[in-house]
Amino acid sequence: FVLVIFNQNLIICLCSGITCTDPAISPSSYTTTDALISSETVFIVELSLACANGAQRVALYADVNGKQFPVTRGQDVGKYQVSWSVPHKQASSGTYQVKFFDEESYSTLRKAQRNNEDVDAIKPLFSVNVDHRGAWNGPWVSTEVLAALIGIMVYYLAYSTKSAIQA
Repeated sequence: FVLVIFNQNLIICLCSGITCTDPAISPSSYTTTDALISSETVFIVELSLACANGAQRVALYADVNGKQFPVTRGQDVGKYQVSWSVPHKQASSGTYQVKFFDEESYSTLRKAQRNNEDVDAIKPLFSVNVDHRGAWNGPWVSTEVLAALIGIMVYYLAYSTKSAIQA
């Protein structure tokens, strides 16, 4: 129940968030593997969610390393997606834990953050681990440099051989 007074007008809003009990998830994830074709590493988590109480269209929020992201609901019932990106240098390889919160637990999380309280004590609705193997930055020596070095060696060998034959 929310009571809001705005410019001497009284607005009453009766709001209730849908709570999911005993969630069953089916997650899949994607991370950028090639740093040459993109400027940042992208993380995408897609999941199917089924609640034991039959709740649908549950509003979800994701937390990754203390940073929150909204979770998008798909057109299909029970389909959700969250994505974020970070510069390649900040996206080290390893496992990233994505914690998912419903409206109630997300509100508790934000309140704890504002009050500098322990956010680890707040239990997420569920969590998903995303394995990131790192992004490939290309070969150590570019092909242009390698081709130039081979060209110089061929020229040197040809010139040396020509000089030895003429001598």
